[in-house]
Amino acid sequence: MRRSVAYLAALTLIYALVLASFHPWDLALGALLSAALLFAFRRFVFADPPGEAGLLRRALYAVPLCLAILRNILKGTWEVALVTLGLRPLRSPGIVAVPVGERTPAGVAFSALATTLSPGTFLVEVDWERGVMLIHTIDASDPEAVRREHEEFYRRYQREVFP
Repeated sequence: MRRSVAYLAALTLIYALVLASFHPWDLALGALLSAALLFAFRRFVFADPPGEAGLLRRALYAVPLCLAILRNILKGTWEVALVTLGLRPLRSPGIVAVPVGERTPAGVAFSALATTLSPGTFLVEVDWERGVMLIHTIDASDPEAVRREHEEFYRRYQREVFP
């Protein structure tokens, strides 16, 4: 119960800071939205028994995950800019089947989000029967390299935060 109240207070504070307003109505709305988020994601947030540092561990691993996503965004932006400006030819865009592997459904959703944030790649579909994510990429000339890149990203950065 204490964890729930602490998380609710922290999320409400973040909401107020983002709005730059501590008006009572804004705080009430922030608390309501925070409570809804905590309820919707309770299995993820409260998955670890009290006393274990599971959520803290995930939060710490989220820092390199966010930096890796930022690096992918910058890399994708650079590649798309080069193609758009005509400095690099559009060689072979296409769809690559990336295995889901050991990702949970939440992990697949996060992988899709992280992939789509980077310009030049986006999730087309998840084929659960085949166990693959179909990802469109601006350069599909080496599908194995695309698969390796996605698997390496998952193992190195994402697995500890969104398995």
